[in-house]
Amino acid sequence: MESTGIVFTASGGQGVITTAIILARAATIFEGKNAIQSQSYGAAARGGATRADILISDGNLYYPKVESADVFVALMQEGYNKYAHLIRPGGLMIVDPRYVKPGNINAKILELPMYDTVVKEIGKPIVYSVCVLGALIGATGICKPESAISVIQDAMPPAFFDMNKKALEIGITLGKEAA
Repeated sequence: MESTGIVFTASGGQGVITTAIILARAATIFEGKNAIQSQSYGAAARGGATRADILISDGNLYYPKVESADVFVALMQEGYNKYAHLIRPGGLMIVDPRYVKPGNINAKILELPMYDTVVKEIGKPIVYSVCVLGALIGATGICKPESAISVIQDAMPPAFFDMNKKALEIGITLGKEAA
């Protein structure tokens, strides 16, 4: 069985590493798949380009990094410029146009106003990365929304559950409408 490779890139502090961990847990714990998640970030963990890779498969996985991404999610121009070459021809790219202006690339590009929508609907950008996860789920069906919600419920403080669930639902709607 082929695996699905996903690369997230963002500015340190935008939450994509947490997003990748939530997705990997949803796939393994609640959907019975195999997943490998890894991340890299430079000395400037806050503000510098970060990268999180996830491989998800029904079969075995043998290497922890994505070399050819089926899905590429960019939330920062610097990260886009650094890692966009990883997307396979015809892959799916999800960007937030507030932060990224994609160039001419052989991919299906979804420009989703995730940040602006979260701020408008929830009033706080703290759940932006959960909205990004929702957009990925909505656009790809990579896991069931209930699986991600279960991980969020287990991993996040209870006082923030409703806000995170709403951010996930906003993202799912954005992803489904654009896909």
